Amino acid sequence: MLADRKLKAFIPTVDAERAKHFYKDIIGLKLLSEQKYFLDFNAHGSLLRIISVETFTPQPFTVLGWVVDDIFATIEELNTRGVFCEKYEFFEQDDLGVWISPAGFKVAWFKDPDGNLLSINEDVSS
Repeated sequence: MLADRKLKAFIPTVDAERAKHFYKDIIGLKLLSEQKYFLDFNAHGSLLRIISVETFTPQPFTVLGWVVDDIFATIEELNTRGVFCEKYEFFEQDDLGVWISPAGFKVAWFKDPDGNLLSINEDVSS
């Protein structure tokens, strides 16, 4: 029923201007629309809607992620833009914050300005 439909993802923000700067200028997504209560971005054909909220508590798990060709190059680029990966006690990660799963996937996590946990993943099958 929905398998042939485009995905629309939602992320909350308490500061739309700060979120717009992060997703547009830091992450590099194309801003499609700016409305009073939301921002729409093109995320490689999917719609990412950043919704303005008065208050919220970020979730402790990944809410949005991207598959990348080279996780190390992506992290280095993020670092030059002031974004650094999270490091966790319960994962064995390298100095850049990359964890290699038992299946060989490389994953790293970073946060947006509101504390939403985002990820990048280099898939061994790609």
